[in-house]
Amino acid sequence: MADVLLPGITATRVTTPRLTQNVLHPDGVDPAGPGETVLFVHGNVSSALFWQPTMLAVAEVGRARPLAVDLRGYGDTDPLPVDANRGVRDWADDLGALVDTLGLDRVHLVGWSMGAGVVLQHLLDAPERVASVALVAPVSPYGFGGTAGPEGRRLSEDGAGSGGGAANPDFVAALAAGDTGDAAPTSPRSILRAFYVAPGSLPLDPRLEDVFVAAMLSTRTGEDHYPGDSRPASTWPGLAPGTRGVLNTMAPTVFDVSGIVDLAGKPPVLWIRGDADAIVSDASVFDLAQLGVLGAVPGWPGEHVCPPQPMVTQTRAVLDRYAATGGAYREVVLPGVGHSPHVERPQEFTVALLEHLDRPALVPSNTPETPGPGDVG
Repeated sequence: MADVLLPGITATRVTTPRLTQNVLHPDGVDPAGPGETVLFVHGNVSSALFWQPTMLAVAEVGRARPLAVDLRGYGDTDPLPVDANRGVRDWADDLGALVDTLGLDRVHLVGWSMGAGVVLQHLLDAPERVASVALVAPVSPYGFGGTAGPEGRRLSEDGAGSGGGAANPDFVAALAAGDTGDAAPTSPRSILRAFYVAPGSLPLDPRLEDVFVAAMLSTRTGEDHYPGDSRPASTWPGLAPGTRGVLNTMAPTVFDVSGIVDLAGKPPVLWIRGDADAIVSDASVFDLAQLGVLGAVPGWPGEHVCPPQPMVTQTRAVLDRYAATGGAYREVVLPGVGHSPHVERPQEFTVALLEHLDRPALVPSNTPETPGPGDVG
C-alpha cells in the first residue's frame, strides 16, 4: 500500500473474531487502547484511502485519535462475502468487532454515503458505544431506491427498482478490469470526476486523484460483492434486489435505520452535505425512477406510480424526529459541493467536524447552515 498512503499515514491489519480489517492511522499513533477516537467509515466503491487528508488534519489539531477502516470487500480488509439478507449488518458487526478488539472507549463515528448507513446501523445495535455521529452525504435512512415520500414508503413489496440490478454494467466491468484511464465515461476516474465530486472540484494535487482511483479499484466485484445479484420483478423497471452483495444491502426490503428516533440515548449528529450532490439527492441520477423521469430507462410508469426517491428529504424527516424525541442534530450544507465534502472542501469539512466533536450537546436544528468565511477560519 506504500504508493497510495500519504506521508504521515500508516496501515495496520487488525485481526478480529470476524475477519482481518485494514486500519489507517497517523504515524506513531497506536490504533489500540483507550482514549477519544474518531473512526471514519468510507462509502461504496471506495476505501479508507479517501479519509487520509481529513485524518492528517484531525491529528494535527490533536483533538482525538483518528482511525479509518476498510470495510469487507474493499481496500486491504478480507474480502468476505456480503450477506444482503442482513442489510448492512455484516459491516456494522465488523465495526463492532474492531472496536472490541482495539479496546476502544465510546467512539465518534464518521460515515460517508453507504458508510453513514453502516454507522447508523451500529448506533442502533450498540448505542452505548457511540459518543457522536457525523453523516457525510449519507444514504437515506430507508436505503437507495424503491421508496417514496418523506416517510420512506416502499413502492412495491419486493423492492423493485433497487438492488444489484441497478448498477451500470460498464462501470462494473471497468472496476473488474482495473481501468485507471478516463477514455470511457464509465471508467472509475471519469465517475470520480463527474459524480463523486461536483465537476471541476477535485483537489489540485494530481497524486490525490490517483489515490482515490486506486481506492475505487480496490472494490471487489461479483454477486457476493459489488454490485450483488438481482431478481426479476413484475413491476417497472423489471428488477428486484437479490440476497447477496453490496447494492442489495441498501434495498428497502432489508435496510431501515429510521429506528434511531426511538433510542433512549441519542448522541449528537452532524449532517454535512453538498448542494450539488448528484448521487444522494431528491433527484439522484443513480435512482432508476429519476432516470425514468429523464427518459434514460424506458417504460417509466409515471410520477403517480414510481416517483423519484426524495433522499435528502427522507434524511431530514428522520433527523427532525430524532431532535423532537430528545436528540440533536446540525445540518451543514456546502454550496457547489458534490458527494464528497471531505474531498472537495477539506478545510470547511474539518472545521465543521472539529466543532461537532467539541459540542457535547447540540441545540436541535432543522435549519441548514451554509458556512461563510468566518465559519471556516
